[in-house]
Amino acid sequence: MNRAYYSDTIEAFLQCHSDQILGEMSRAHGFALEDKQRDAWVEQTILLQKELSAFSGRIYYEFSVPRMGKRIDALLLIDSIVFVLEFKVGANKFLRADIEQVMDYALDLSNFHEGSHHASIVPVLIGTDVDREPITNISVPEGNIFSPICINGKMLRSMILQVLDVTAGDTIEAQKWEESGYKPTPTIIEATLALYNGHSVAEISRSDAGATNLSNTSASVAEVIEKSRSSLEKSIVFVTGVPGSGKTLVGLNIATTYIDKDEDLYSVFLSGNGPLVSILQEALARDKVARGDIRIGQARSEVKAFIQNIHHFRDDGLADLSKKPPEHVVLFDEAQRAWNKEQTVKFMKAKKGKPDFDQSEPEFLISCMDRHKDWAVVVCLVGGGQEINTGEAGIVGWLDAVEESFPDWKVYASDRLYDSEYGGQETIVSLRNRKSATFISDLHLKSSMRSFRSENVSQFVKELLDLEVEAAKDTLQEVKENYPIVLTRDLNKARSWLREQARGSERYGIVVSSQAERLRPLGVHVKAPIDPVKWFLESKDHVRSSYYLEEVATEFHVQGLELDWACVVWDADFRYSSEGWKHWAFKGSNWQRIRKEARQIYQKNAYRVLLTRARQGMVLVIPEGNEKDFTRPVDYYDGTYSYLLNLGMDVI
Repeated sequence: MNRAYYSDTIEAFLQCHSDQILGEMSRAHGFALEDKQRDAWVEQTILLQKELSAFSGRIYYEFSVPRMGKRIDALLLIDSIVFVLEFKVGANKFLRADIEQVMDYALDLSNFHEGSHHASIVPVLIGTDVDREPITNISVPEGNIFSPICINGKMLRSMILQVLDVTAGDTIEAQKWEESGYKPTPTIIEATLALYNGHSVAEISRSDAGATNLSNTSASVAEVIEKSRSSLEKSIVFVTGVPGSGKTLVGLNIATTYIDKDEDLYSVFLSGNGPLVSILQEALARDKVARGDIRIGQARSEVKAFIQNIHHFRDDGLADLSKKPPEHVVLFDEAQRAWNKEQTVKFMKAKKGKPDFDQSEPEFLISCMDRHKDWAVVVCLVGGGQEINTGEAGIVGWLDAVEESFPDWKVYASDRLYDSEYGGQETIVSLRNRKSATFISDLHLKSSMRSFRSENVSQFVKELLDLEVEAAKDTLQEVKENYPIVLTRDLNKARSWLREQARGSERYGIVVSSQAERLRPLGVHVKAPIDPVKWFLESKDHVRSSYYLEEVATEFHVQGLELDWACVVWDADFRYSSEGWKHWAFKGSNWQRIRKEARQIYQKNAYRVLLTRARQGMVLVIPEGNEKDFTRPVDYYDGTYSYLLNLGMDVI
């Protein structure tokens, strides 16, 4: 795949007329070329042809970074160094957002481009009209990425010479570098933007042997959809996977593939996760505004047709029980969170004025699609061990609905549904006896992609929560080589650690259990309302953003989303003891034991969600407790701290 609009040796570039370069870039651009962009390319070319005359190597213009949905202005391979150049034509000062942007490009190459893993990478921000003194103190970084260098155009030659002076290494072979694999791992926000703007799932996902190929899973779902349409069948598909494996990405890929409302394959992505829907809708709307001449209100209206709240779909189905949905294909994200019959009946009676309602949420949602007389497909994206709230039915709720009420529907699932985290083994066994059930191994995503530094973070968290001590110790030793997991009893130390680890615009924040009510003495107010959109999307200078490390998010805010670096503050609601985990809820002024098994499972799953949010590393804070506070004695916390310490976590 040609990832640049223009590429050539620096020697050939110096001899090429700027009009020819501009012509190649314009053809590769493929869209109407605005005067501002054309003029910027011309000025960059004039500057680079002047400043690069002393060097040999290779140059790339508009180098694609699909994970971010952006392009690097110019990239240079000179000797052992990758120079990442971001131009701000006409700028007379350097903005923090621009510095973070060029650093993000360098991080993307270092993390996801094989040929750049061990190369020296130099992010360079060029403000063409900045008045600046010559650089005199470039130093070698501890890792392979230099700190961003901010210069004006006239300083480019001297900057390159100084970097070459302090850097040693083997010369990069350009062809080998170009052909090396690009294995990105986007956040769900980045993936949504990239897919919506025309990138394929293959471009924005890893393709190495260590990660399940999302393209294969997407293709398997697409085959079922095509078969259902051609055979006039109704089908339900279960896509399962470990936390962070890309289930939502599969759903978004299908939704963007069939996004045309005029086609009979038109599909819609539905989620009952309110924060996720709001965040993705706002991110898409802001991106549309940034890309073109459209007002934010119109942009928000347009993206709502692509990603919808499942409750709106449900309410439309309730309003007219004979009306079939406009879509033949619906994708339910986090389908394990759909309500069981008891919770649904209770809600319908109290909130919707329907005292005679007698279906579970999965049964009713399938019934809406069953109104189609010809064909329909329901795709359930299911996470194991992710039920975190009262009344969430898990995958067994969907399986029971199919078994009891829709015997003519075809069922497609992975044989990994036998795993303990998905429950309902008896129902699953019964599916094997159905002629209409087909098991496809590609429908299970077994490798976490959230943590691109280590695939086994979710495995470690499972072992930690399941008290598989020796296995957890072994897995942690493997994980922490590339993915730091550290322990502290001091929240301020944890805040400092997060800020020290993060580079560029890497996002960090504090997450806690929704039951963590006795963290208030630490300044952690779990009941204080937050705006998830601002928490996840705003920049470092916004007091409501995650970066400020003041407002905290709970499992309900972060499920399905991720941070680069996370601080998990552990309260006494989930305590380790010699007898195992103890479950507590704070009521009034006292802790009360949680004895119902279902609520215990929800609480354990809440910590599973919190402990699997970070892509690059996390710090766990176990408070000291206080003997003068009868709600926070030290023994409420010491057991948990000792357990985690015994697993081999490093202390800061």
